[in-house]
Amino acid sequence: MPLNLVLLLLPLSPALAWLPVDDWDSANVTASGGGQDCVCSVFLPDSSFPVDRVQHMQQVTADLRLEVEIQISKLIRYGGRLDAFLSELKDLSIRVVMLESSPDNYVKLDFELLRIELREFEALVFQLKESLNSSSPALDALFAEIHNMSLTVDQLETFDRSNLLVIRIEFAKLQKKLEDCQKEQNLLKPDVGNCNHTGIMSISKPMVLQINAHLNPGYQYGGWGKDSKPVRGSESMYWYGAYNKPAVYEFYLYSDYDKLIQRSSFTHHGLPQGYEGAGSNFVVHGNAVYYQAADPFRMSKLNLTSSVYTHRHITKASQSFSYAYSPDQHLDFSADEEGLWVLYATEEAKGQLVVAKLDEAAFGVEEEWTTSAYKPLAGNAFMACGVMYATRPGDQNTEEIYYAYDTRTRTERYMSVPIQKLQERFVNLHYNPTDQRLYMYNSGYYVSYSVRFNTE
Repeated sequence: MPLNLVLLLLPLSPALAWLPVDDWDSANVTASGGGQDCVCSVFLPDSSFPVDRVQHMQQVTADLRLEVEIQISKLIRYGGRLDAFLSELKDLSIRVVMLESSPDNYVKLDFELLRIELREFEALVFQLKESLNSSSPALDALFAEIHNMSLTVDQLETFDRSNLLVIRIEFAKLQKKLEDCQKEQNLLKPDVGNCNHTGIMSISKPMVLQINAHLNPGYQYGGWGKDSKPVRGSESMYWYGAYNKPAVYEFYLYSDYDKLIQRSSFTHHGLPQGYEGAGSNFVVHGNAVYYQAADPFRMSKLNLTSSVYTHRHITKASQSFSYAYSPDQHLDFSADEEGLWVLYATEEAKGQLVVAKLDEAAFGVEEEWTTSAYKPLAGNAFMACGVMYATRPGDQNTEEIYYAYDTRTRTERYMSVPIQKLQERFVNLHYNPTDQRLYMYNSGYYVSYSVRFNTE
């Protein structure tokens, strides 16, 4: 009897990613594989963010401000100290408003700093009372309210793991656990390094991690993925680079999956003036970034360890033809089980894609193959086991692998393998032979797919 898989988790959509926490559904988490079924489900906490408490704090802060202004008029000789106190309290009220206005800002609040400031306010009010040498009902009430705000900050911090950004991080981790559950049940077991098949048979549903590390959907151009030929110790490393225009000027590296979704990079490479790139198709292969330099137009290689740049010209490559979704993507680097490749169009081939095998050591072209895929009509292209696959737009949510060219047999064929997209446009699609996955940068989102090959 074939194995069955029940998944109680859908890929994260843009609409879902911005839902308030209390709009998320709850389910339990189970993963069983002893029998014939694998059940993977997700529990999302049902904690509600205390908006009413934040609103109360805002009102209390406004009342405190009014009370302090009244005290200023009565205590002229202490006016300088109270003015400073009022300014700090106003700043605190602005920060408290952030709790209600933006979940992302809420994440960034330093709760310990808030506690320290509130303790300083308590000490200042106490000193004012001592200076007056008497008790004032207004100052007593002020002291009590500030103390209550300290307690509220402590309570709000307990909700930190229920805020929207942390939920997105935990959600991505759970998606990864579901994928691991599938692999344990031999439903998605990649045969890494084996090209004993007849080509791609199907592409899985998309796994959507989250929006890019800049948390900005405006960063439409770029890419992400893993090193396709990692050096020892960097097998779990991820990379990311994205921009608000078809340019290349910086890359971020993350030690593992968790650091990627937490946006915690261990290093950042900014390309100096004169070394910037163009387009959106670049890869990390053998601890080096391969990208298209902008001016002059050429292939560029950045060694991530030594920070040494190497450049090579491809005189045949044309700057007149790009992919359908974005401009300036003239040199498209790709890596697979057989090594490193670059795809481009030529005037001689009238815009049809040319596949070139690269000599990694010499950083030069070993051999070329001209295909029948017209580049301006293609959404993107990638290599897998020495075969170039070209995609074309379907409808708004679907891309189609429609063409394949085998460099070993010099044969081509037309096919129809759908790829489900999160958004209509994407600018970077490449295959990684270390896990047999496709990595797509889809309108600012990290998306990946498992590739299933036909072994019959």
